[in-house]
Amino acid sequence: MTINIDEHSGFCWGVVRTVQIAEDQLADARRNSNVYVLGNIIHNPREIERLEAKGLKTITLEDFPQLANIGAKVIIRAHGEPPSTYRAAWEHGIEIIDATCPVVTKLQERVRKFWDQGYQIVIFGKKEHAEVLGVRGVVGDECVVVKSVEEAVEHVDVSKKTVLFSQTTMDRPTFNAIKNVLKSRISELVVDTMEEIATEFHAKDTICGQVSGREDELKLFAQQNDVVIFVAGRASSNGKVLYNVVSSANPSAHFIESASEIEPEWLEGANTVGITGATSTPQWYMQEVAEHIKSVIRNFVS
Repeated sequence: MTINIDEHSGFCWGVVRTVQIAEDQLADARRNSNVYVLGNIIHNPREIERLEAKGLKTITLEDFPQLANIGAKVIIRAHGEPPSTYRAAWEHGIEIIDATCPVVTKLQERVRKFWDQGYQIVIFGKKEHAEVLGVRGVVGDECVVVKSVEEAVEHVDVSKKTVLFSQTTMDRPTFNAIKNVLKSRISELVVDTMEEIATEFHAKDTICGQVSGREDELKLFAQQNDVVIFVAGRASSNGKVLYNVVSSANPSAHFIESASEIEPEWLEGANTVGITGATSTPQWYMQEVAEHIKSVIRNFVS
């Protein structure tokens, strides 16, 4: 059996940047005990475990009073935060280390710009996702968040001038379907192309290019392997999107968060097994999954 690890999988550059910022903060032993991250730094439990072993502590906003004026440094993860979080940190004497993905920062800036111009803000995304919470906070929660064409039809006021954005990790086909239905109903609709991001980060809209841009490569990778093991945190939004791409191209695809979830019968009769994952899945863990599969095969053969 041949085991192939997808060379295009692994951390997107935004996650690489966030993890590197955390590593840099933890590297200085004098600051080690006071380095925190607000919420899970990425949606991958194994990478969280690795960084926690280095001293990173995960907190919530409710912990801010306990960190007041002790020299705490709190990392804002790639998903970003609303303005209220920065105000709370200032009030409690907490230093913010901002690791927000630059694409998300640009998204927040663009949303605020259109809101200031009186547009109805429509966001294709998950209302309680950390990234969307940040965007909602930028406009005082005066926006409409939808995750389907049906919700768009039901909740968007078609009498208002409107701008459509997307959470950066959503799927493009549904985004396009929402765009088309709103175009047919709203006379003044802007589908924001975020030209600054297009130039700077090679994105076509507010969906991250490292999510949508991988679709063709993922389909091909899935088709080239008899079995595909897709590795991602179950809370990963882009993991769900990318797994749907894989499973549509290869029905013998399996979603796992941990190598221990792999069932030997998944591998029966397979000549090639492909391993791929989300933009929050570290390459080092996909290597561990490959080693686990080898041990499963050895035990099965013996």
